[in-house]
Amino acid sequence: MATVAAARGSRGGRLRYVAERRGVLAALLISPAVLFIAALVGVPLVLAIYLSFTNATAGSITGKWVGLANFRRILHDPIFRGSLWHTAEMTLISQAVVVVCAGLIAHALVHKFRGRWLLRFLILLPWAAPISLTVIGFLWFFDPQASIWNWFLVKAHIVSPLNKPNWLGTPHDAMASIIAVQAWRTIPFAVVIFIAGISSIPQEVNDASAIDGATGLRKFWHVSLPLQLPIALVAVLFGIVFTATDMVVPYILTNGGPFNSTQMITTYAFTTGINAGNIGEGAAISLFLLPVLAIVAIGMLFFARRAEVT
Repeated sequence: MATVAAARGSRGGRLRYVAERRGVLAALLISPAVLFIAALVGVPLVLAIYLSFTNATAGSITGKWVGLANFRRILHDPIFRGSLWHTAEMTLISQAVVVVCAGLIAHALVHKFRGRWLLRFLILLPWAAPISLTVIGFLWFFDPQASIWNWFLVKAHIVSPLNKPNWLGTPHDAMASIIAVQAWRTIPFAVVIFIAGISSIPQEVNDASAIDGATGLRKFWHVSLPLQLPIALVAVLFGIVFTATDMVVPYILTNGGPFNSTQMITTYAFTTGINAGNIGEGAAISLFLLPVLAIVAIGMLFFARRAEVT
């Protein structure tokens, strides 16, 4: 009996030792989150991949296997090719605006001044507010008849009262409006990341740069920017993913118009798969974002790691 008890105690000790190892314990703790994400993201993704190879229509999640027919059809669709270009244009331009504005705002907000908390609250408000409500507000903002923005431009004698811009009615102005709204809603998130990056810089580095005479723009270029580069790349990565996969802003503002000049991959996939009822082709359209965003994510994380190491 004593031998059996000793053997059981030995096995229990070995199991306890294995469970307390860092790699095993970390896997056990993170496994619930991994399973949840796999169920939340993986199942719809697998279903979308399956539907893209079928001729499934509205009201059913099954269909006849058609292979690559959906992909061949949309590759010859000029509206789809235009949506690829529009998505890239919106994403790249809006993120360039976000990085510049968020960097400037973050460097201003790290300094102490009266009313800083209120300014931080106002800057973070667009990220906390429901995006659908804010975009509806921008519909009024860009309205050709009752636009407060046009009223300001007229009062500032920038445009003529008889020649006010129709921001959502012409291709270039509509795309500019979507880019502006996308940048407006993404800037707060990037500001938070930039502030965290600036706050993580040790005070000793700032003191050493001040002793060496690096102040102002010189300090930013040679000290702050290299230390913030990994965090900035992560902010850009999240911004690209959020913007490229967003459907709310372009759908509410223009619904792809005028004349499909602001049609994005997300809106075209929704229009094709849900509104038109061609679920298989809509799934194929939406899957074109998957390899592009995967390549972007891998590339950005690779450069972020290299910047962190150097």
